[in-house]
Amino acid sequence: MTRRGWVLFAAMAVIWGIPYFLIRVAVKEFEPPVVVFGRTLFAAVALLILARRAGAIRAALARWPYVLAFAVMEMAVPWILLTTAEQHLASGLTALIIASVPIVGTIVAYLLGDRAVLNVVRLIGIGCGLGGVGLLVGRDLSSNHAPPVWSIVEVLIVCVCYASAPFLADRRLADVPSIGVIAVSLTIVAVVYAPIAAVSLPSHAPRSTAVLAVLGLAVVCTGLAFIVFFRLIDEIGPARAGLITFANPVVAIALGAVFLDEIVTVATVCGFVLVIAGCWLATRSHAAEPVDCEPAAATR
Repeated sequence: MTRRGWVLFAAMAVIWGIPYFLIRVAVKEFEPPVVVFGRTLFAAVALLILARRAGAIRAALARWPYVLAFAVMEMAVPWILLTTAEQHLASGLTALIIASVPIVGTIVAYLLGDRAVLNVVRLIGIGCGLGGVGLLVGRDLSSNHAPPVWSIVEVLIVCVCYASAPFLADRRLADVPSIGVIAVSLTIVAVVYAPIAAVSLPSHAPRSTAVLAVLGLAVVCTGLAFIVFFRLIDEIGPARAGLITFANPVVAIALGAVFLDEIVTVATVCGFVLVIAGCWLATRSHAAEPVDCEPAAATR
């Protein structure tokens, strides 16, 4: 990998490692619909400008039914579930569960007809990863301050959405510029959540930290993230770019521990190792090359 590739890779590892921390900060002052609206609005404005310059908007609008479906599966549903869940879940735990998306992607590929995607190594990886998730969830649910079970279920649904939406993009939107698809999708979600956010605004002036967290989600974790991610794909290819999934949880856990006083236990470390090892095994081919189980960029 070139030096430019390593720089872009490190940048994405950080950029997509901090959303969980920022969401946790934002939901202390804002209701989830407000966070989702703020995140999509500011990012949509920036990416629409870039997409228009690239002439990518018309191509995306020509496939609007599939773009709409992608927006629902990749942003509208998972972002509200993720934000709602983080009202009760630690940001580090959330990031670790989301890290299992490649494992779910392998299962989705099999269910969609790719029977060759499962072999002994990948089955071991799936089992290992699911065991790690089970350890993490079990540790949290058995604690004295156990979160609601439905918050865990919400994050698991997010994993399914994140793993499934890219297959839709790959099969129905492969010939449409990615920046056009993302820009139009963000706009759709912002429009849908605008009236919901309007009636969910806080009755008091929110803290500046929460406002900055929403702006950070929009500008850094969404708008800037896709610009950097597209360049990373151009530099090292989609398969290697997908490996940032293994680095993001480290950033999320560190931020949660340092700034949110989230406790990192032995179970957390063991669960992390199992999930990451499972993802690695579940997305390996016979030639020991990473399998691109997520054909399109997924938002985080």
